[in-house]
Amino acid sequence: MSQLNKFKRYTITSALPYANGPLHIGHLAGAYLPADIFVRYLRLMKKDVVYICGSDEHGAAITIKAKKEGTTPQAIIDKYHKQIKDSFEEFGISFDIYHRTSSAIHHDLSQEFFLNLYEKGEFIEKYSEQYYDEDFDQFLADRYITGTCPVCSYDKAYGDQCENCGTSLNPTDLIDPISTLSSKKPILKPTKHWYLPLDKYQPWLEKWIDEKEGEWKVNVFGQCRSWLKSGLQPRSMTRDLDWGIDVPLEEAKGKKLYVWMDAPIGYISATKQWAIDKGKDWQKYWKKQANTEDDACLMHFIGKDNIVFHCIIFPAILKAHGDYILPQNVPANEFLNLEGDKLSTSRNHAVWLHEYLQELPGKQDELRYVLTSILPETSDSEFTWKDYQARVNNELVAILGNYVNRVMILMHKFYEGKVESDTPTIKLTDANLDKEIGNYYDELGKNLESYRFRQALQSVMDIARLGNRYLTEQEPWKTIKSDPAAAKAALHNSLILIGHLATCLQPFLPATAIKIFGMLNVDAVTFDQEIEFANGHQLNAAALLFEKVEDEVIDIQIQKLADKKKASAVVQQPIITPAKANITFDHFVGMDIRTGTILTAEKVAKTKKLLKLTIDTGIDERTVVSGIAEHYEPEAIIGKQVSILVNLEPREIKGIMSQGMILMAENAEGKLSFVAPAIDMPNGSVIR
Repeated sequence: MSQLNKFKRYTITSALPYANGPLHIGHLAGAYLPADIFVRYLRLMKKDVVYICGSDEHGAAITIKAKKEGTTPQAIIDKYHKQIKDSFEEFGISFDIYHRTSSAIHHDLSQEFFLNLYEKGEFIEKYSEQYYDEDFDQFLADRYITGTCPVCSYDKAYGDQCENCGTSLNPTDLIDPISTLSSKKPILKPTKHWYLPLDKYQPWLEKWIDEKEGEWKVNVFGQCRSWLKSGLQPRSMTRDLDWGIDVPLEEAKGKKLYVWMDAPIGYISATKQWAIDKGKDWQKYWKKQANTEDDACLMHFIGKDNIVFHCIIFPAILKAHGDYILPQNVPANEFLNLEGDKLSTSRNHAVWLHEYLQELPGKQDELRYVLTSILPETSDSEFTWKDYQARVNNELVAILGNYVNRVMILMHKFYEGKVESDTPTIKLTDANLDKEIGNYYDELGKNLESYRFRQALQSVMDIARLGNRYLTEQEPWKTIKSDPAAAKAALHNSLILIGHLATCLQPFLPATAIKIFGMLNVDAVTFDQEIEFANGHQLNAAALLFEKVEDEVIDIQIQKLADKKKASAVVQQPIITPAKANITFDHFVGMDIRTGTILTAEKVAKTKKLLKLTIDTGIDERTVVSGIAEHYEPEAIIGKQVSILVNLEPREIKGIMSQGMILMAENAEGKLSFVAPAIDMPNGSVIR
């Protein structure tokens, strides 16, 4: 807990969700539930904290959605901002403000930031060739371009990032780029933009990131070091778009700020709006103070796909500005999978939050509990409905709910719910129980401050286990006749333990904590307060905290996912391999595709998707790096005959020189299969 005393105030942010679709449980597990738990804990520690979020309402993703739905970007953001905001509120995410990047205060601040850097000469102004769709007569934003990732060979990578391997890209990095507007290959056309020279900040970033070793999560630190090792390049902070924040320069008419320039500034503009609404000074939460001990602690809670933007690009922007504090920590989570497959918005393979709230009303805390139990803190994790059922029934119902219910029922049965004693107040009288509770508080604090929320939740559940064990050992239902004083003491101690349980549950299961305080008929307390019952205190009626989840409920949800998966496969099948622009016969015959046999296969260190293969091509033995590790075990494919493009220009991937590309077929569900001859053919046989 000493870590919390370093700063006078805390600025906590969660990634701004794109207002182009609803939220699913992967979003919650990545950036919102962990932050909410941490913020609620800070409040219980009586810290000065502001929790900031809002809808990200600019960028190509919004305009693409609008085109698909035949409406305007404004209509899209209005629709999804409300839906997302309502879902957060119902789920209990306790933002101090949930703002919008379409607001005037945000546009003004973003333009101020740009001008600050511009007037300092921080930008590089240059013409570059960017993709242009001749049919639609416009330059293409990064997300309007798809193609094959040069790192993992995923053929649906976007122009700014490959969602398969997570590599950040420029559109010109893509192999075989296609415009999503016309489905044709775009042309390159010169256009002027303003670039932030990230390479200039590399030495500073390396030193700053190195200082975070041991403090930041290993997955976050490792990804940052990998980025820096690859070498940073200038990145354009403007775009040719018709939706977004105007670049505030006469010579830049028609151009907008890059969404990753303006989106993080949304944290600051939201804080400014909150400060206006609450009569606060926003600068104390964002700007350096005269006395550095008075600085705020800035923390970003995000998913792993946003690490580079929050740990490298935004810090570089803040550093270039000069007046702002830098993030102390970025406790990013990995990805949550669903029922053995990746969560996918495009394939509708998701548990949508607004649907969960409609179909399982009143069960917000059940989902909070399950998701906290499986948070992908340092590696990917998986949500299944059967596991949801098991955790609710075997833990929430059988351990937590059972303990509270047993004590409350016994108090009403033996004492009509009245807490009576010979002393003015009832305090804990069992020294061993008091010591164990203290140990759990210590564990809870250490785990929360280390962003180990799964372990922190278990510390709270251990208090419930302790209570059940204590009650079973004391057996007040038996001693009520033989030793009524002992029975009363046991139940009074149990009531105080329930008070501690409610106190510690507040960050994790806020609605449940309120129910428990209500049954105890006491006000909620912070971590430096203790529940005490005055002599004659009247408890409220006992009520079940949770109910068992029946098989029928789970079966409906599992079938729903199966139906969506089937429907998605049918819908997507025609577009999974869209026709590409025609090529000449000369281009085709220029590709040298041959049969080969895999001789060796091994996983590439520090990656999840890549295998290093040695292939006998008939003309030589060569190394190929292929993104198939999630589909095939290395030992299972040795001896497999494959098709390989042998005259692809060699490319270094993760320090390994890859000399070719394995041909794979991919279905609508993303499953890969080797493209191979129906019968064994000699290695080196030409595929025509």
